[in-house]
Parts: sequence; C-alpha cells; structure tokens
Amino acid sequence: MTDPPPPRAAARLDERLARLLPFVPVVVATAWLARVTTRNILAKSGEPAVPLDDAYIHFQYARSLAEGRFFAFQPGEGYTSGATSLLWPALLAPFYAAGLRDTAIIWAAWGLGFAFLGLLAWETTQLTRRLAGDACAYAAGAATLGFGGYTWFAASGMEVTLLAYVLARTARACAEHAEAAPAARTWRRARALLVLSLIGPLVRPEGTLASGLVLLTLALFPPALPGKLPARLLAACALVGPLVPPLINRALTGHFSTTTTQVKWLVGNPYYVGPALVGAVRANIELFFRTLMDGREWSAIFLPAGSQPVMLAALVAIPYAGARSGRGYRALVVCLLAVGMLVPTTYLSFLWNRLRYLWPFAFAWCVGLGCLGRAVGDLLAAFRPRFAQGGSVAAGALAGMLAHHLPWSIDDVSQSSYAIHNQQVLLGRWAREWLPDGARIGLNDTGAIAYFSGKKTFDVVGLTTPEEARYWVAGAGARFEHYERLHRERPERLPTHFIVYPHWMAVDPVLGKELTRATVREQSILGGPTMVAYEARWDRLHTGELPLEPPAGALVDVLDVADLESEVAHAYDLLIGGGTDANCRVATHDDDDGRVRADGGRSGRVRDRFRLKFPDSRATVLVARWSSEEGATVTVDVDGTSIERLSIPPGVWTERRVAVPPRGSPAIVDVTAVDGRFGSLHYWLYAE
Repeated sequence: MTDPPPPRAAARLDERLARLLPFVPVVVATAWLARVTTRNILAKSGEPAVPLDDAYIHFQYARSLAEGRFFAFQPGEGYTSGATSLLWPALLAPFYAAGLRDTAIIWAAWGLGFAFLGLLAWETTQLTRRLAGDACAYAAGAATLGFGGYTWFAASGMEVTLLAYVLARTARACAEHAEAAPAARTWRRARALLVLSLIGPLVRPEGTLASGLVLLTLALFPPALPGKLPARLLAACALVGPLVPPLINRALTGHFSTTTTQVKWLVGNPYYVGPALVGAVRANIELFFRTLMDGREWSAIFLPAGSQPVMLAALVAIPYAGARSGRGYRALVVCLLAVGMLVPTTYLSFLWNRLRYLWPFAFAWCVGLGCLGRAVGDLLAAFRPRFAQGGSVAAGALAGMLAHHLPWSIDDVSQSSYAIHNQQVLLGRWAREWLPDGARIGLNDTGAIAYFSGKKTFDVVGLTTPEEARYWVAGAGARFEHYERLHRERPERLPTHFIVYPHWMAVDPVLGKELTRATVREQSILGGPTMVAYEARWDRLHTGELPLEPPAGALVDVLDVADLESEVAHAYDLLIGGGTDANCRVATHDDDDGRVRADGGRSGRVRDRFRLKFPDSRATVLVARWSSEEGATVTVDVDGTSIERLSIPPGVWTERRVAVPPRGSPAIVDVTAVDGRFGSLHYWLYAE
C-alpha cells in the first residue's frame, strides 16, 4: 500500500492543479478544433496538405536551416530575403531535422499553429478580464476560438497565429507593466518586454507594432532600475528588434528591404507616387470598412453579413471599458492593435490568401466584443440592476455568431488545401520525376514546386530569386526586356523550364513546348484553375532590337522602352504618361517570312518624355515603334521645338520615322497624344 503524500506536498499538488484548471477549457476546445480541421483536410487530400503555396516557402527555408544553410532557398545559392518570417522557419527546422520530411513537416506546422491559437485565446481572455470582467472575458476568448480566420490559418502552415499571439502577449505585458505600482515596474518586467519587442519583427514585419508598444510603454512608465542607468534610455532598446531583419538583409543582399516588401508594398512601387499612392491607400481603407468589416465578398466565410455596425461599436466600447475600469492604458494598447489592422491597406493587395495580413490583429476586435458586452450590461443595468448579466449574454451571442461561420471556414481550408495539393504539389512531384537533374524551373508560385521537386528555381515574382522583384512589379514587358539582358550577360541564370499560370506570366514568347498541366476547377484559392509546365524558349529574345527597316546611317542612341536600365539611362518619365504594371506588355510582330519578333513596351500612354544623345551639328532620323488599340495622333517635340505631327494606325506594331534637324546633345524628346492613347516599344536615333 502506497503511503499518502505529505500534507505540504499534497498542498503543492493541489495548488498546481488549481493553476492548470483554467487552461483546460482552452486546451480541450483547441484540440477539438485541430482534430476536426485536420481530419477534414486529410479526408479531402489523402495526406497532410496546406491551403497556401507560401507555406511551402517556409518549409523550404526550414529545410535550409536544418541542413546548415542560413535562409538559402536552395542548395548552392546564398541567402535570400524571401522569408517574410525569420522565426517561423526556425521553429519548423528542428522538426525537419528530426525526420519530418515531405508532407510530414505539415504535422509540425499544424501542431504549432493550433498551439499558438490556444495561447492566443488565453491571452485574449486575460487581456479582456480587467476591462470587462470575467464573463465577458470568457466570451472574448470564445470569440477568438470561434473566429474561422484563426482556425483557417492555424491549419495553413503559416505564421498568422504566432504573430497574433506575440501581439496579444505584448499588449497584456505592456498593460500590466503600466498598471503596476512604480516600485513593481522592475527590471525583470522590462526585460520581458524587450524580449517581446525583439521577437515581434522576427515573426513578420507587422510585428514591429509589438516593438512600438514596448517603446511607448517603457517611455511612459519607466522601470525602477538598479544603478544610474537612465530608465527612459532603456525604451530605445525596443528599436533593436525592428533593426535586426533589415540589417541582416543589408549585410547579405545589399539592400534593407525584403523581396516581399519590394513586391507587395505600395510605398516604393514606381506606379504609386504622390496622389496615386494616397488614392490607392484610401481605396483600400474604404474597401476594408465597407466590404470586409461587413462580412461581404472576401470576408464572407469568416464574418456574419452586416457585421460593420457591431465591429465599429466594439471598437468604441474598448475606450469606454478602459475609462469605466480605470484601465485606460490597457484600452489604449488594444485600440492601437485593433487599428493596426489598417496597416495592410498600404499593401498592393491585402486581399490575397484569405486576408492573412488582417487576421493577426483580429484578437483585438474580439477584446472589443467583450467590452461591447460589458457596455450593453451597463446600459441594461441603468434600467434594472438585475439585467446587468444581459451584457454577458450579449457578448456570448456575438461569439456564437462568429462560431456559426466556423464550419464554412473549415470546409474552405480543406478545399483550398486540396486545390494546392492537386495542382502545385502534384506538379512539384512531376518535376522531380520527369525533369532532368540540371533543370532550372521558372515559377510564379515558388513554394510547393521548389519544395517537392528539389530542382533549381527561378522565381519570376522575385520573392526567392534575388534581383527579380523590381521586374515583376514593373510588368510583363519589363520582364521580357530583363530576360534579354540576362541572356546577353548571365545566360546560366535563365530557366530551362517554366511551370506557371500563363495569364500571370504574360510573356508568351518565352514559353515553348507544353509538357503537362494540372487543373483544379472547384477552388478559389489558386491563381488560376490550370497551371502549365513548358520548356523554356529563348530564340525570340533580341528579335525586336532593330527596326524592321533600319535607315541608312549610324545608330547613335537607343531607348528600349520597358527595359528598366535603358529607361533610367534615358531619363524616361514613367509617370507623366500614365499607366500601370498591367500596361507594361510584350508585343509581337509576324514577318512576311513567318518569323515572329517580340518587344516589350508600355501601352495606354498619353505622353512620353525622355533624353537622347543627339550628335552635334548632324541631321538625324528618329525611328519610333508604337502601337495603338484604336489609333492615335501624336506630336513630336525636341527641346520644346515642334518637329512633326503623326498618326498611329490601330495595331500592335507600327514604326514611323521623324527627321530631326541638327542640334546639340543631349536633348529632351516629347511625344504627346493629341487624341487617343498610344503604346511605346522602342526609339532609335540614327545620324545621317
């Protein structure tokens, strides 16, 4: 017979059990969500699968770290800045090293994703408790677990629930530091805050908000430090975290920003400057409030229709609860993170990937729902005190409305995982089996195909292949011109094959023989229903570098429109003529002998302005290659002097000559549309 534990040991055991007991509902609910969601995915796809190609980018970097390469996307190549999260692949790498290869790594991603979801629900509850009371805090935690966006992304293989947890944990730690008595604001508390300020930016760039909260908190509520160290100087240490990723990028790539930032952020995009940038962000903000917050279109599977008034009321309820409870700073940090959901409106598109850039901030709105319940309870209590509990019922009902959409979210993540698995994973495995060992694959979704094929890749978007991002942002014509330059200078970098969505690639002249394709109809997550594998062909490069009928004389200068380097060298004014990346296209011309010529250019122009090097005191001939969908009339001026007025007939390829009298060099050439719009492909200057 076993002796009973000593009274003191029994008391300690009871104390530990009492501490663990509050976690049990969260653990059970999270485990149930994980079981239901992953079981649905397995039933649909037949093996572990994730709904976003970007998750496989993380898996590829995790493999790189496990094999001893620091964020090299593939063996034999150096560091690339395509990992938007430095921490998430690092968390996955030990599992890969332990033997979870191929799709088995997804089990680790699922485990981490749902673990952080459970931790997030706990933090949301604790963050709400001192603002709205226990009952409404439980409702806020339930809303977090019932929100389909978090379940979707816990199963996605992405870092969304990790970032949300870090933000929530930082918010609570900052609030508790501010609410503590001055003597209790110890170095230990400050150190914990600084650790969070470092972790946030390592999870994702938006995690910099965690650093900002720590900076604000330590500046307003300086800790009691030993010695003579200035307490507020400690706040500046919160800036270390945001500096780490850009400094790593600068040291290893030569630039501070990640390739994802170059591709997706409106700031720095050459087509969005001044009023265009402001207008794009304003349109995104309107879309956020009028459509996404209202549970329509892109957010319909996550939010009930007509949610906007409730969400706005929840936002207002946060400062009300802060004032009522005397926890104003806690309410402030929650409000800042709720409004932080607007940060992605500065992205080129924040609608991608089931709104994954928005949902890390959704927990703050769940806190708002708890606060709204408290406000409703206070309103009811003003009429009859015993009705105060109605606020808890209201908060629970709001959580229930979110949970009502949970089955839709689970069905969608299962269907989306099936789509990625049966298109991109399938093609990655096909490439591993059928393409030669020395193949380099051009991709516009680089994750799954690179991960499963084991082949060298060429990311046409530029997320994982250095130096390609600016050409993707510039448009298809710029990519074609860039490939011409690579073909002359570094042909070994060009791909031998492509596996792309043809309409996304939009550079048909480099797509050769079709090898295979994968089609998935019942989906809404893919870039298109069909992805196609091609042999690459490069014989049409350089076919448009000279006029169809070059004039007599020496070629003295060339502006190759859409060739970004040529445009910079000739001070080509991109914005003066209007246009977007969609207007940077590839045009082809069929010669009488059956030969196809290709050239990149910019369409939809109302004006071109650029500089050419005119030879001194010699007459010249300017040859222009233009296009126009419906026909146009243009004037040509050189240094403000009118030279000629020309008509451009409808068509994709028209070449016209302009005789220019002798003048000094260099000179500014203006081509202005009198009526219609025109496309520019090439300008040559010949000396007679």
